[in-house]
Amino acid sequence: MSVQVKVPETIRLHRASRVLELGYADGEHYSLSCEYLRVYSPSAEVRGHGAGQETLQTGKRLVTIERIETVGNYALQFHFSDGHDSGIYSWEYLHELCREQHKRWADYLARLALAGASREPAGPVLIARQ
Repeated sequence: MSVQVKVPETIRLHRASRVLELGYADGEHYSLSCEYLRVYSPSAEVRGHGAGQETLQTGKRLVTIERIETVGNYALQFHFSDGHDSGIYSWEYLHELCREQHKRWADYLARLALAGASREPAGPVLIARQ
């Protein structure tokens, strides 16, 4: 039995509120902040190359998505305002981020607190425009 990969039917970026909305054919609808997508980037820079090699992302509260590109028929690539653009978000991973948003966000905030780190940018925020 094969598992059907859920592909969003609608994808809307709200730049002012820094939110990406995903809507699915079955009526599921999610709003993901740009910050959440950035700190859970599937890139090696964020996730490392194995368990325990993750890099805690700090100072990303004001990050935005500048551009979205499709990658074949299986993923999206986000170009963030802090210059990060190496994560490829498969449809499966995006849906996982949607379903686990509350748990993952709470985990992220706990890891920040444990590290004595902040969501706030450390210095002046530079917004990359292309």
